[in-house]
Amino acid sequence: MPISLTRSEKFDDVVREEVQRIAAQWQSELEGVEFAVEDVPDVEPGVTTVPLSALRRITVNGAETPRIVVFRRPVEARGGDDDRDLGRLIRELVVEEVAGLLGISPDQVDPD
Repeated sequence: MPISLTRSEKFDDVVREEVQRIAAQWQSELEGVEFAVEDVPDVEPGVTTVPLSALRRITVNGAETPRIVVFRRPVEARGGDDDRDLGRLIRELVVEEVAGLLGISPDQVDPD
């Protein structure tokens, strides 16, 4: 009997694939950067725009570490039901956050 992945697991897999694809090209620059998926972002009451991703600075063992987070539910709501569109949106978000972290344009991170 085949094992079926949950929607959340499929989303995690797409994020992981995009991170691996980008990290392969920027391995030394992304050393120590954490990537994560969270269901929803923490937003203040009254905020009208919900972020799809974020670059955060966290403290791990006393050292500040960058963490790029993709928020599953807002991305799924924006990406629709088409897996291809969802994959493109996730790719764009990861590229934009990596570009912001490295201080370069998204086109430099991923010319495609």
